[in-house]
Amino acid sequence: MMPQPISQAVLPPLRGRVERDAPLGPASWFRVGGPADVLVRPADLDDLLLLLRDMPADMPLTVLGAASNLIIRDGGIAGVVLRLARGFGDIVVEADGIIAGAAALDVTVAETAAAAGLGGLEFLVGIPGSIGGAVAMNAGAYGVEIRDVLDWAEIASPEGLLRLDAAALHFAYRHAQLPPRGVVARARLRATPGDKTAIAARLAEIRAAREATQPVRARTGGSTFKNPPGDRKAWELIDAAGCRGLMRGAAQVSEKHCNFLLNLGGASAADIEALGEEVRARVLAHSGIALEWEIRRIGRALP
Repeated sequence: MMPQPISQAVLPPLRGRVERDAPLGPASWFRVGGPADVLVRPADLDDLLLLLRDMPADMPLTVLGAASNLIIRDGGIAGVVLRLARGFGDIVVEADGIIAGAAALDVTVAETAAAAGLGGLEFLVGIPGSIGGAVAMNAGAYGVEIRDVLDWAEIASPEGLLRLDAAALHFAYRHAQLPPRGVVARARLRATPGDKTAIAARLAEIRAAREATQPVRARTGGSTFKNPPGDRKAWELIDAAGCRGLMRGAAQVSEKHCNFLLNLGGASAADIEALGEEVRARVLAHSGIALEWEIRRIGRALP
């Protein structure tokens, strides 16, 4: 039986926005998915800490960043869905690094660093998402991951605000170990002073590579499956299994880069997820390798 929506009455008094039965699909990169039982946008860090401290411990909590690398299922998300926006997007430039709020977009952080003549963060321009999500999943591109540049992250938790370094977050491939109900609030990323022209050129190079090889203007969720251990690439395995261009309803495996799934218009979350599972099955049958989802799949499926 599908859980009943929760009541706002159980939440602490917040200054931010609280919305019942809030549509989530329009905000996701796939443009699919059902509503949140309750969508909370905290006004600031104090508001976020109040929510985490005083909300019932058994109430489901889901944190959404830029909603880029995920599938929100058609039945929506139970409990509280948390989105950080205003109050969490500041970017501060320091002599040898950047302090960025969780809602700051990765591409904006990369561009800000480049404009300040700080190198080492150019890879962020190739990651569609926000800094909070990048820390939470140890995002990476072009040979660099967040763990390679993170000095510390401030994590809001029911116990208060924690400042953790990279070692304390136990980073692994596309994974960070956050404290229970921990929410990334901001992070400091190391950078190296360098030549602005060279840094700008590297940004342009990464942008051009993405445009040439990825369906960046489509309704997609980014890289769908993790690369398996070893030298194999997920896209190579998918291509070898004959899945390039494979369709289910209005969902399609990208012909440009077959580790991307697309919503051609009118696909449901169930269509996209089922297509991904069909790809996994075909790759397993062809190569014996079980691909792992990199895209998060969250929420309730419709009956």
